[in-house]
Amino acid sequence: MTGRFAGSIAAAVAALAALVLAGCASAGAGATIPSAVPTEADTEPTTLTVFAAASLTEAFDELAEQFEAEHPSVEVTLSYGGSAALAQQVVEGAPVDVFASAAEPPMQTVVDAGLASDPVVFATNTLELIVPAGNPAGVTGLDDLADADLRIALCDASVPCGAASLKLLEQEGVVAAPDTLESDVKAVLTKVSLGEVDAALVYRTDVIAAGDQVEGIEVPGAASVVNRYPIAALTEAGDPDAAAEFVAFVTGDAGRAVLAEAGFGKP
Repeated sequence: MTGRFAGSIAAAVAALAALVLAGCASAGAGATIPSAVPTEADTEPTTLTVFAAASLTEAFDELAEQFEAEHPSVEVTLSYGGSAALAQQVVEGAPVDVFASAAEPPMQTVVDAGLASDPVVFATNTLELIVPAGNPAGVTGLDDLADADLRIALCDASVPCGAASLKLLEQEGVVAAPDTLESDVKAVLTKVSLGEVDAALVYRTDVIAAGDQVEGIEVPGAASVVNRYPIAALTEAGDPDAAAEFVAFVTGDAGRAVLAEAGFGKP
């Protein structure tokens, strides 16, 4: 091999090496190497469907917002109503991840159907007499619910607030004369807020939530009729981990703080 030929080969190799190095430098300066591990921002959001008793509306709206802030990849969809009706929807196959009831019997319906296990009681609530702002009918106590001249609203006996109302009335020896029976406590609250009825029984938390639209009258003996609120992740939840995390959030310190502010008692 002549010196000139060897020199040409060496020069070619050097030039090729220079091109390779230049390409690597360019890629390092301006290109991003794709990551093999997807980040949370790259993942599709998980929709978590929560069925909750109507009396939990304000508290769960706040809890869902806080939970989403801590879990950006999860969107919480809330559906409120009477606990018994919600339980029936779960049993009939509604796609639900978490169920929170205003009493234990509706939750037991779901447990008996094999759709939930180990529910946890996370709050308590009691009843209070409620009247429109200014108390135009001059209601003073539970006995007024027996006055046929007054317009009275109660929850239907099939829902927890109705069952608790009947228990309280029986305990206090009052035979109420309701003009309307509603499917959930928020429907009762609405009638009072609009002045469509003179008095009703709702949860203490609903009186707080309604603010200056209504007035609450404490009922002696109401403290002995306590509703216990259970919550459970459902066995057929689409994302079991997210469902379990939401339950843990509600039953943890953050959940208890929000529930206490709304007027719920400790479990």
